[in-house]
Amino acid sequence: MTGESDPTPAGGDDDGSPVGNDDDGSPVGNDGDEPPLAVDPAADLRDLPAFSDGRLHSLPGEPEWPVEEVAVEYDSGWFVGGYDRVEQPDGRLKNYYWAELPPATVVIAIADGHVLFVEQYRPATRQTSLELPAGIVEPGESYTEAGARELAEETGFAPDSTTLLQEVWCTTGLLRHARGYVLAEGLEPVEAEADSNEFLVPRTVPVEEAIAVAREPPTNDATLEGLLLAAYDGAL
Repeated sequence: MTGESDPTPAGGDDDGSPVGNDDDGSPVGNDGDEPPLAVDPAADLRDLPAFSDGRLHSLPGEPEWPVEEVAVEYDSGWFVGGYDRVEQPDGRLKNYYWAELPPATVVIAIADGHVLFVEQYRPATRQTSLELPAGIVEPGESYTEAGARELAEETGFAPDSTTLLQEVWCTTGLLRHARGYVLAEGLEPVEAEADSNEFLVPRTVPVEEAIAVAREPPTNDATLEGLLLAAYDGAL
């Protein structure tokens, strides 16, 4: 998952069907019980151009504290930045700043007693990190569908089983950004199709060493959270 937008369409199999779908078109391991992410802006966001443009957004629900104004100050096409002018319970008005990013999927892929990582340089932190595969959820996708697609694109392996472990909101003091953690198993080799701004090297780590390796600096929240969730659920 990179920190900039890329016009390259989502990758797929040679026949044009999306990676991560069964022959009948149903999502692998999903059994139809995880619908695509809904895009239903709250009333005060619904008519803003930044949130009615067809992109997939991580949008909040209706506010519990009155919102006097919603200001969009920045829209890069990758994320939207602005503030809500909110009436607090004490009656005072305050601007609460936020940056909104599209939902993302993070994949814990396990095969033959190993966890699949990707090594990549992060220009934002100027460090090379060993991370779990991850990426943005495309319109119409569920977390599991996006996870299967991103795993195939970034590593060259497609799963025959995917399970959503958890959906979370990230850095809630500043971000509007939803993230889904997906367990992927039964990996089969396919052709990798990384985006033009992704320079990745797949790495495997023994299951019993995965959390310790992920704790070695530099690390990131998504990788640690994903591995801990998988461990809690008995997958590691």
